[in-house]
Amino acid sequence: MQQLQKSERPHIAFFGCTNSGKSSLVNAIVNQNLSIVSDVKGTTTDSVSKSMEILPLGPVVIIDTAGVNDLSELGEQRTQKTKEVLDKTDIAVLVIDSLVGENEFDKNLISEFEMRKIPYLVVWNKVDLLISPPLEGGVLQVSALTGDGVNELKEKIGHLINENKKEKFIIKNRLQAGDIVIMVIPIDESAPKGRIILPQQNTLREILDAHATAICCGVNELEDILKKVTPKYVITDSQAFNEVKKIVPENIILTSFSILMANYKGELDILVNGAKKISELKDGDKVLISEGCTHHRQCNDIGTVKLPSWIKKYTNKNIEFEFTQGGEFPQDLSKFALIVHCGGCMLNEAEMKSRLKKANEQNIPIVNYGMAIAYMNGILERSMEIFRNE
Repeated sequence: MQQLQKSERPHIAFFGCTNSGKSSLVNAIVNQNLSIVSDVKGTTTDSVSKSMEILPLGPVVIIDTAGVNDLSELGEQRTQKTKEVLDKTDIAVLVIDSLVGENEFDKNLISEFEMRKIPYLVVWNKVDLLISPPLEGGVLQVSALTGDGVNELKEKIGHLINENKKEKFIIKNRLQAGDIVIMVIPIDESAPKGRIILPQQNTLREILDAHATAICCGVNELEDILKKVTPKYVITDSQAFNEVKKIVPENIILTSFSILMANYKGELDILVNGAKKISELKDGDKVLISEGCTHHRQCNDIGTVKLPSWIKKYTNKNIEFEFTQGGEFPQDLSKFALIVHCGGCMLNEAEMKSRLKKANEQNIPIVNYGMAIAYMNGILERSMEIFRNE
């Protein structure tokens, strides 16, 4: 909790053709050998990313991508991986070789940035090798070899970050000093040993930042605590919704960490509509369950065990399930009747919204874990009451 999580840092990705000097420029910016460099085209074979603190940018994620003009069969796969980086890019930097000039690949990337509304910079590298004529004025020129223009590039990236920074909160903006919030955190076989998960950490921090009081407990302790205090909110782990709803009085707002994360990183309307589609599932339908993080599956894992069981029990249908995790998310979603996604705490906002956009464009309903569980427990409307005045 002492460092800004990767998912909360601006993701700055460097794009361009092979041998344009992307990797050398990245190394010059971060002042270390983040990427392997070589005169051989295509040295960067896959995207390389690293969370760093860089002055004057602050905490960021730097991503170096493979060249987009490798036309070999393997190169096409690399190019596809590079394009997938666009899904999580907050700021794009297009690197052009000054000795070669702009080409169709560069123009296509610019069109892609503009279509996705990704803020971007175009930088001309290797200007130290130019003899004549000089580049036109107003062009951002750098030399990864000599360092000329690198600080100016950093300043411009920093300006773009600040210009596009949005202040968002999980719960802090709904609290006043002195409010009491009960956080229900079940400790069972699927709970991570020795720690609490990221949405719970971040929610707790925001409660403290608001000078409110957080009370953390398990399900078994909740009833006794409610006899002693009247909280403004009760926030539960989604898996415990069914038990917690029976304990918390109707006059107290009840929601889940997953639903708060849906509002923080997603589009509530899309996810609410996705929840309602659970009732329409039919025998033989395929449901994709997707997690944004990569972790060791527990014997009673929520994504691969509990959710499929709950959905089958609720629908009483023979549903088929497929699973993805981490950066894996299908481009073609047409075979799925529904997507059930995690809260996305390990994905940055850009990547989470990109996944929602893909599903929406292909007319595939999508819902997150918390909303799906709340809907199947008949308390989706109640769990959304916290957003009623928005």
